[in-house]
Amino acid sequence: MFRYLTVGCTDLERAVRFYDATLAPLGIARRSSSDREAGYARPGDDRCLFWVNLPFDGKPATAGNGSMPAFNAESRAAVDAFFHAGMAHGGSSEGAPGLRPYGAGFYACYLRDPDGNKLSAVHEGPGPDPED
Repeated sequence: MFRYLTVGCTDLERAVRFYDATLAPLGIARRSSSDREAGYARPGDDRCLFWVNLPFDGKPATAGNGSMPAFNAESRAAVDAFFHAGMAHGGSSEGAPGLRPYGAGFYACYLRDPDGNKLSAVHEGPGPDPED
């Protein structure tokens, strides 16, 4: 459905440090970099599907109210690692990892990057406890 998603930043170096660390537990790595943007993809993807960039219009980046990319995670442990890496690299919590009421086994976390963009990592499926 989507060709790609972008989020704006005010300091690309800071954003790259945050996203390199935070997306790594999900198997997502930086594949493209320039002085204005960085693109991320999973192994085997032929294109970057997530980009962080300095706004094209030269104005300060702002976080969208109600906007939130949600990344697929292969496991609950990957959700946890995404959250902790983000927190260790300048992010702020919008909801620690845990089960959510959006379906059986919907395990997610929510955080904001250093520019205020809200992100989520989600694993859907049974957890280590068969009752989850």
